[in-house]
Amino acid sequence: MAISTSLWSFALVVGLLTLTPGLDTALILRTAALGRRNRAWGVVLGIQSGTLLWGALTSLGVTALFTASHLAYMALRWIGAAYLVWMGVRMLRDTFRGLPTTGAGASDPLTGKDSFTGGWRQGTLTNLLNPKMGAFYVAVLPQFVPAGAHHFTMGLLLTTVHIVIGLMWSAVLIGFARVLNGQLRRPQARRLLDRITGTVIAAFGVRLALGD
Repeated sequence: MAISTSLWSFALVVGLLTLTPGLDTALILRTAALGRRNRAWGVVLGIQSGTLLWGALTSLGVTALFTASHLAYMALRWIGAAYLVWMGVRMLRDTFRGLPTTGAGASDPLTGKDSFTGGWRQGTLTNLLNPKMGAFYVAVLPQFVPAGAHHFTMGLLLTTVHIVIGLMWSAVLIGFARVLNGQLRRPQARRLLDRITGTVIAAFGVRLALGD
């Protein structure tokens, strides 16, 4: 398999994966839709930082050892699941407790202030606490490394393709979310968004815990 063919084939696989609605999509959309553009881009780059780390570790063979360790894999899976369920349940709880949805008194465990650094930390943590990312890279990445190619260099090149596609799609999501920003100034709309996002995040946590 030629390098160019490998890159295009991998781009198709990760492109379809990126376009599939999931946790990253929900996190980016809600953060951006609330007008927190700096934090939204922090979340985006945090997610891609996690992707880069997973790709680098896979190219070095480290994640293969991790996924082979049942105890390590299960520990990370349960920590990640607990983190997601905590975020989702807290969001849902606050919408039913009548807490402020806008302004300085708003309780916002998911997006917080419009801080790029805070968003980066959240995106990175969410990505790295998902062991399925590591499992995906262990299972898929080696298949696209051509025979004779330097494994680490080619692995990073493939990971870069994934990151570029992720950044492009995230830009589309943030642009779309800006259109919704005016509608979300109403407390009722904000609570509805929080309930939908909280349910999605908690559901991903439960799914991760169950190993589906």
